[in-house]
Amino acid sequence: MEVVKEASGLSDVSAWGLNVISSVGVIMANKQLMSSHGYAFTYATTLTGGHFLVTALVGAVSNATRYSTSKHVPPWEILWFSIVANMSVTGLNLSLMLNSVGFYQISKLSMIPVICVMEWILHDRNYTREVKMAVIVVVIGVGVCTVTDVKVNAKGFLCASIAVLSTSFQQISIDSLQKKYTIGSFELLSKTAPIQAISLLILGPFVDYYISKNNILNYSFSYGVILFLLFSCFLAVFTNISQYLCIGRFSAVSFQVLGHMKTVCVLILGWLLFDSKMTFKNIMGMVIAVVGMVIYSWAVELEKQAKIASDDIENGLADDDVRPLKEGVEHNPL
Repeated sequence: MEVVKEASGLSDVSAWGLNVISSVGVIMANKQLMSSHGYAFTYATTLTGGHFLVTALVGAVSNATRYSTSKHVPPWEILWFSIVANMSVTGLNLSLMLNSVGFYQISKLSMIPVICVMEWILHDRNYTREVKMAVIVVVIGVGVCTVTDVKVNAKGFLCASIAVLSTSFQQISIDSLQKKYTIGSFELLSKTAPIQAISLLILGPFVDYYISKNNILNYSFSYGVILFLLFSCFLAVFTNISQYLCIGRFSAVSFQVLGHMKTVCVLILGWLLFDSKMTFKNIMGMVIAVVGMVIYSWAVELEKQAKIASDDIENGLADDDVRPLKEGVEHNPL
């Protein structure tokens, strides 16, 4: 039993490590691609379509070589999930364009309480006081180190609201679909990635033109751009797989809370690699966020232990109910 627990714990750490490393790598690669000091490739939505295209190809090869099995999921479930996921991508990009960076960060932080409320409404899930306290600490910490100017307008607020709701619902759906159809994270991703890739590659150039006023057909591709595009798509495969894997193994809330470790890593790497400013406010915010993540991990473990204890009590009561019947049969055989 201890060996199984250790193996499971190692798998959990590996999943989180893969997600953090690959996500931070994608962000750094995209920063080089999209920065005015880099290659000025300002086509984020189309690039996301490329990410899902490469992921879909990896999934197709995996299925063709029987490395993974394809289980049945109703097409309408895959379709609506893909629509919600694409609304998330488009909404986040439009929110970043129409709002200040500060409000964009606030909207992303609001996903944690929104997911909590959605899970309470959809799955009747309740959270302990310790978990709620940890979530508040993480939100405050990330807010302190990332939120600066806060400017918002009607269009920006609408796009941010759509982005928050669709992203939250998408992440909850990843967990519920895996459990509902007993399908693995990679198998589910293999089914949704092709639809997302096709739709984003068709609609992406129009969304990107609206955002940046630049036509991708007029962009001059160099060897450096192509290299970073391939690198970004390669890392995105691991980001997508690990996202589904983490949400399937834990929950959408855990993915959001502990996922803010990526924000801390990006800030540190931005300071080391791109000469970004690192103020006392940033450092204090990162410390608070990390403390919140530690508290959250402790609170979730506490919640698990309480559930195990509760199950043991219920099983013990069930045994107590059955024992008199067994004794009656033994003393009064037929």
